[in-house]
Amino acid sequence: MPASPSTARAINDRLALRLLQRDGPLTATQLKTLTGLSRPTVADLVERLRDAGLIHVVGESGAVRRGPNAKLYGIVADRAHLAALDVRTGSVSVVVADLLGTTLAEATLPIAGDAGTGPAVEQSFALLERTAREAGAVALHSVGIGAPGLIDPATGELRDSSGLPAWHRDLVRVLQERLPATVLVENETNLAAVAEHRAGAARDRETFVLIWLGQGIGAAVMLDGKLRQGASGGAGEIGFLPVPGVAGLPSAVDCEGGFYSLAGSAALCELAARHGVEAPGTAGRAEAPGTEGREEATAVAAVRAALEAGERGEPFLDELADRLALGAAAVVSVLDPGCVLLAGAVGEAGGAPLAARVQERLNALSPLSTEVRAGSLGDGAVLRGALIAARDAAQDALFAPGG
Repeated sequence: MPASPSTARAINDRLALRLLQRDGPLTATQLKTLTGLSRPTVADLVERLRDAGLIHVVGESGAVRRGPNAKLYGIVADRAHLAALDVRTGSVSVVVADLLGTTLAEATLPIAGDAGTGPAVEQSFALLERTAREAGAVALHSVGIGAPGLIDPATGELRDSSGLPAWHRDLVRVLQERLPATVLVENETNLAAVAEHRAGAARDRETFVLIWLGQGIGAAVMLDGKLRQGASGGAGEIGFLPVPGVAGLPSAVDCEGGFYSLAGSAALCELAARHGVEAPGTAGRAEAPGTEGREEATAVAAVRAALEAGERGEPFLDELADRLALGAAAVVSVLDPGCVLLAGAVGEAGGAPLAARVQERLNALSPLSTEVRAGSLGDGAVLRGALIAARDAAQDALFAPGG
């Protein structure tokens, strides 16, 4: 059954807006070529989108023959303002951007472990408000939040998880109650995978697994270009994965004894000390105070120091690669993704040399050919993914008929 005229117009408008968002300013002639639509149809949709305040003339194409087709049309970037938050155990990072995802302001605030739930929530909310004012955003259209823990796939809410600060869950609720905006929350590792897929090391991959190596351990599963959260939102909780070489077994409430005990930051700090790898300059990061931040910073510094040490760092790197390959092999044997990304602060520190070591060991453990890559967005991937989620939500709303 053919689409009605109104439906066809809506489809054409969304297609043109997506092209303008992806490729930047375009002329009407370029839109005609990219969409395959007729010249009159393109002229009509350009007029509709201008009248709706979604696009405007941003310049001219530089063609010799001037005329209507020489005008360059672009999305009105300040049609909506977006925000993204990366909520960590001891800090909150915020970025405010326009509809095209251009950063207008950003800030990070340490949250003391003894701050208390109420003060931590108010400090975080005040940080968002200040950053939005600095960006000149009168109101926020969409807010994306990346947080550790499980997201209920039925409700989209952050589930109450042991070991995580109570203020995380309250912050999401407060943002949803106080802001006249669409507020989305997603697991931090899943958002990192979205960012790497859209703008990082997995742009050429529709199927891959991202393993997050930081203070904790997690994984994100991207299959056929779609993020898979699992029935309870727990797909990728590989910190609980039982592995050899660990005393005991993990439990439903504690990942000690699982893969976390081999590859979490605390375990890597112990491994570095055992191999005599010195990691200078690890007094802790400003955005992640306390024991957790120091452990991650020390693990990152140890990996970098081992890479710089040449032969003296080989034993540490070899054992680290052995450990990471164990967890990766279990994931690969079930999903056969063809590609594994090592992301997070430790993955970024190890880079291509660590990825190559893990791939060599993984190929020896598994008959399934798997490429191992280092993530390219580092520790900022979560914030980048949260901003992508906010931008997608805003564009879906604004680019819809009547949006």
